[in-house]
Amino acid sequence: MYIVYTAGLGWRQGVEGRQMIIELPNSQATQALGRSLGEQLPTGSVLLLKGDLGSGKTTLVQGLGAGLGVEDIDSPTFTLINEYTKGRVPLYHIDLYRLSAAETNGLYLETYWEGIEVEPGIVAIEWSERLTHLPPEPIELALSYSTRGRRADLKIPTSLDLELGI
Repeated sequence: MYIVYTAGLGWRQGVEGRQMIIELPNSQATQALGRSLGEQLPTGSVLLLKGDLGSGKTTLVQGLGAGLGVEDIDSPTFTLINEYTKGRVPLYHIDLYRLSAAETNGLYLETYWEGIEVEPGIVAIEWSERLTHLPPEPIELALSYSTRGRRADLKIPTSLDLELGI
């Protein structure tokens, strides 16, 4: 696997969950992290993605889709929401880049994580800092540039157990 783990030997326990810093030297490593998440995340998981343009959010979601058995993941920058229903569980890929925080309210995105009107699945939201209504117990993943490529700061709720190959 291409993932290099830092921040000690694994998860750091916090009050609201656990956190891990992951060095991702290339886009293959970013996809591998996404694939690992896609293979393990339970139905109802909401992944809040943050990071600058080009930091790897869509690349990570492509890996997430691969882990769910979904191919051909595209960025929904202009469509806002892409729904993939042919994998292990549905994947709802949302991109809020072009919207203001106020505009996101009109999308009623909670229908995705509450399973209202859509089959429950995994929700991945790019530019999630624009959300004003947050889901309960989200998985937060911030991608940034580092001297070694990219860095992922992954925070998961204490109720979730992930094994990322440590």
